[in-house]
Amino acid sequence: MADTARTAACWSRLAALPMPDLRALFADEPDRLAHHVIEESGLRFDFSKTHLTADALAAFADLAEATELTAMRAAMFAGEPINVTEGRAVEHGAERGEGAAASVAAAREHKLRMRTLIDAIEAGALGDIRHILHVGIGGSALGPDLIVDALARHADRYDVAIVSNVDGCALEQAMARFDPRQTLLVVASKTFTTTETMLNAASAIAWMTQGGVDDPYGQVIALTAAPDKAIEWGVDETRILGFSESVGGRYSLWSSIGFPAALALGWADYEALLEGAAAMDRHFRHAPLMENAPVRAAFVDQYYARIRLCQTRAVFAYDERLRLLPSYLQQLEMESNGKSVTRDGKPVDGPTAPITWGGVGTDAQHAVFQLLHQGTHLVPVEFLAVTEAGDTLDPAHHQTLLVNCFAQGAALMQGRENPADPARAYPGNRPSTNILLDALTPHALGALIAFYEHRTFANGVLMAINSFDQFGVELGKEIARSIEADGAQGFDPSTMALIDRALG
Repeated sequence: MADTARTAACWSRLAALPMPDLRALFADEPDRLAHHVIEESGLRFDFSKTHLTADALAAFADLAEATELTAMRAAMFAGEPINVTEGRAVEHGAERGEGAAASVAAAREHKLRMRTLIDAIEAGALGDIRHILHVGIGGSALGPDLIVDALARHADRYDVAIVSNVDGCALEQAMARFDPRQTLLVVASKTFTTTETMLNAASAIAWMTQGGVDDPYGQVIALTAAPDKAIEWGVDETRILGFSESVGGRYSLWSSIGFPAALALGWADYEALLEGAAAMDRHFRHAPLMENAPVRAAFVDQYYARIRLCQTRAVFAYDERLRLLPSYLQQLEMESNGKSVTRDGKPVDGPTAPITWGGVGTDAQHAVFQLLHQGTHLVPVEFLAVTEAGDTLDPAHHQTLLVNCFAQGAALMQGRENPADPARAYPGNRPSTNILLDALTPHALGALIAFYEHRTFANGVLMAINSFDQFGVELGKEIARSIEADGAQGFDPSTMALIDRALG
């Protein structure tokens, strides 16, 4: 069990540390880069422009020991039920080969089944398939969407549309692109009962029927941890790809939920994605805490959220291929750590997850950077960039992109005094982290996503919360079902007026 008294002492020790000036840190520490840069799996993590000092790192190391971070990490990879509120193990690592032996073996069997089905589809067993219509929501959509958008832009294997929103406009737009007779419908739902997904799936079946498909269910693949529900819905058992209950939704990209990515990329690239994540798993499991990229990132997060009371964290990807990463991280970080009780059900004694937000550079510079540079909020910023260009145009495009990325971090730290014109002054001393990828390969993207997963886990352990449940979404769903069943009954006057006005 975590040592609560020692944990409290660590937090007090951190809170007592003065906030240094970043410019002074670089002036006083000629070797600062050597102590604050970590390189792993083709990724360079530069934490030097954060306010972490040797004293702060020592306090965080003590905090990690007091909260039993290493023991919790070992328990997760051993398949122990660390998701205490649901009594489940946390085994997304097993999906890429890092975890309890039995779970790794089961994941390999699932992968073999998926590979066999993909081979059959490519051989024409399900007809002349040209389009993939994937319906899911949350973790059943965000991960595959990120991977396909980032890595399959120039692939010509299949046209892929990933639809999550229950708004019919989203599904209608996707269906307008495709011929139903050449479309494979992929229904992704862990429980196979998710309201939005099942409604979208039913509408897609109707569209296929109206489009002349004699057996629309013959063109359906189900991705689920509840195969019986998929069979009941009408999917043949041979076209159901299962995964373990111990794989959480927002961590499920590595399971059969990654099926559309495997189709779009091809199996070799899909395996490289998994191996990149496994490489980061091994780094997280075995690297000393001070040289461990996810752990160091969690120290940074906790310093700003808990000690400096920063309510938000901004992520800007200076690469169009990573434009969906901020949205992916919003779910990963806020659904995991947006909690108000500890693992033993007690109220937390400080802030938990900050609000994750962001965008794409250089667009964001012309939209929100005014606040970051001159606003009154202290916002830790994370910049991502890729050394190797993803386009074949004039190299000036990529050079300009990278120059802007690096300049923004320098400007946030450096600032500029202007006593004669305060409106044109920049306070500086504002933190940022840089993550630089050598190239946006499947291996590198797998490592990057796994880094964020382990960072999220480490944050949760340091705060003594359970990062693997998400009960906060249930009440709204329950009320929605009540409204659909009974209409405007027993709600507050505002809600009842809205129901009467819009739903009649």
